[in-house]
Amino acid sequence: MQRFILTGAPGAGKTTIVRQLAGQDCKTVAEAATDIIAREQAAGVAEPWTAAGFVAKIAQLQKQRIAAATGWIQCHDRSPICTLALARHLGVPVPPILERLLDRIATQRLFEPSVFIVDSLDFIEKTAARRIDLEEARAFGRLHAQAYAELGYRLVSVPAGPVATRVEQVRAHFVA
Repeated sequence: MQRFILTGAPGAGKTTIVRQLAGQDCKTVAEAATDIIAREQAAGVAEPWTAAGFVAKIAQLQKQRIAAATGWIQCHDRSPICTLALARHLGVPVPPILERLLDRIATQRLFEPSVFIVDSLDFIEKTAARRIDLEEARAFGRLHAQAYAELGYRLVSVPAGPVATRVEQVRAHFVA
């Protein structure tokens, strides 16, 4: 089984690439943080990332999604390592569930050693879940790259460009 991770700055186009890969011999796993934010905002929490337990909720959903993922080739829109970068960005402690998940990822080598860092498109669309500006997004993207590098992953840049080109750059790493 091949499990690939796409990561990078918010608004870089990761989700667009993952959606294009869906059905192209690749099973996809959606980003957990965006879903947690949407669920919490629907429940009346305007800024869920400021609430206690936010990072743990993301890690729990990621754990469930990793366990449920099927297919010989999988593309994950972010991973628990991204959640580690998020905890650092927010300045909150790493919750035990995330620590255990990161340990499992390391010991079982759940993901491919190459991680796709999707380069910024040099603009950011603000949404209910994405309220940061371009400079903060870039800094957050650097935290992601740093977290993966610290854990020994090889970073593969996916430069800005047409979606089809970016999709093909990722697909070139699949082994059927």
